Amino acid sequence: MNREGFDRYERQLVLKGFGTNAQLKLQSAKVLVIGAGGLGCPALVYLAASGVGSVGIVDHDSISLSNLHRQILYSTNEVGNNKAEVAAAKLKALNPEITITSYVSRLGKSNVMEMISNYEYIVDCTDNFESRYLINDACLLLKKPLVFAAVSDYQGQLAIFNVPDEYGFSVNYRDLFPIPPNPGEVPNCEENGVLGVLPGIIGTMQAAEIIKLITGLKGALINKLLTYDLLTQQIYQMDISKASLDSYRQPLMEDFENLNPDIAAVEEIEGVIFKQLLKNQDTFIVDVREVHEFPKLDGPNYKQIPMSVLDEHSLDDISGKHVVFVCQHGIRSLQAAETFHDLGESKKKLYSLKGGVSRWKAALKELELIS
Repeated sequence: MNREGFDRYERQLVLKGFGTNAQLKLQSAKVLVIGAGGLGCPALVYLAASGVGSVGIVDHDSISLSNLHRQILYSTNEVGNNKAEVAAAKLKALNPEITITSYVSRLGKSNVMEMISNYEYIVDCTDNFESRYLINDACLLLKKPLVFAAVSDYQGQLAIFNVPDEYGFSVNYRDLFPIPPNPGEVPNCEENGVLGVLPGIIGTMQAAEIIKLITGLKGALINKLLTYDLLTQQIYQMDISKASLDSYRQPLMEDFENLNPDIAAVEEIEGVIFKQLLKNQDTFIVDVREVHEFPKLDGPNYKQIPMSVLDEHSLDDISGKHVVFVCQHGIRSLQAAETFHDLGESKKKLYSLKGGVSRWKAALKELELIS
């Protein structure tokens, strides 16, 4: 650790039971935070500030004005920008010594294993059940410790899952909730509302639990569920027991598609994600406009297949794993992508570009692929 590191972390280095060894463990740790919203913002700030060496941020969403009362990393003039990219820039300014990586793709069954496999510890800061089950199952399959949190009304919950112990591994999310609720059965914070300070408190607790796991500090919430009541300022803890395998209604990860088939099927994307895909050699662009439509397009991995002649074999000669459909305004492209999904196209991830041709050309210009 260099002189600047000692100066930066001096207040925690002098802690009894912490010291240089704990700081070096933080420095070598890799933590992935999924969701850069109300929970993710405070968790990210304190993980970066504490000196976690590598932090990944997953969020495909853009900043909106209604986020700002609880998502404290963002400013009014950043509305419309991608959360993961803005958060990464802010954290890098806070602590230039660490590595920050942003992921702007929507988390799904096709990419969750790859994302999680590159990190040692996972923090679930999402706000929907389909993502929670997906993240839990991926962590279980990859044997990754997971710090989970959720907020609802005036209460927050926190737990640690899938930590190695003397019996193999600690409990996971399905031990607590074996069967997912039906879509719409449990309201989220958008429907119920949330006081901005609540996810701030719980997200900070998530960071604390990750730091304890990394450094070996005592008291981590393993096999326990913590519930915090904002109105009474009381904290309750309950033990979690392992559920039998028979209580798991379906094989791991299937619930993600059943809870939200739209996410699992076709993804509508905007400029930020489109630019990320264009950098991937496995991405292919399919223009479904008719041959008489202008402007004419060209570019790497580009092919025009008019909507009028599309059939179940149209993608057979396309080798790319990612196929982005493009049209004039983004309407026919979505229809084409959904059609191929309904036909059973499962080997490729299908996308539709919002905004159509103008968004396509803007992305290529920014990447200097066209003049």
